[in-house]
Amino acid sequence: MQREHHMPIYEFRCTQCGDFEASHSMAAAPKNEPCPVCGGDAIKLFSAANLSTLNSPRARAIDRAARTAETPDVVSGPPGRGRPAPTTKDPRHLKLPRP
Repeated sequence: MQREHHMPIYEFRCTQCGDFEASHSMAAAPKNEPCPVCGGDAIKLFSAANLSTLNSPRARAIDRAARTAETPDVVSGPPGRGRPAPTTKDPRHLKLPRP
């Protein structure tokens, strides 16, 4: 079985034609790349790593946050009050200062 080598994909921006991607090894990633459309000098952009291909809790959390940013959940009312605060029958607690 032949082992597949994945090279990082870098984003570049041409001032004339816009953004494009190019694949280079990490050791040979250039700061500039010729634009595939016009041949002009395009600069390498700083971008986040592609986490969408990872199957980790962090990647799922990032995807979930991105989805809710565009289409947030609709609520029908305020959240519930939860459990009531515990009450005490100890008479010494009556002497404590109240907030």
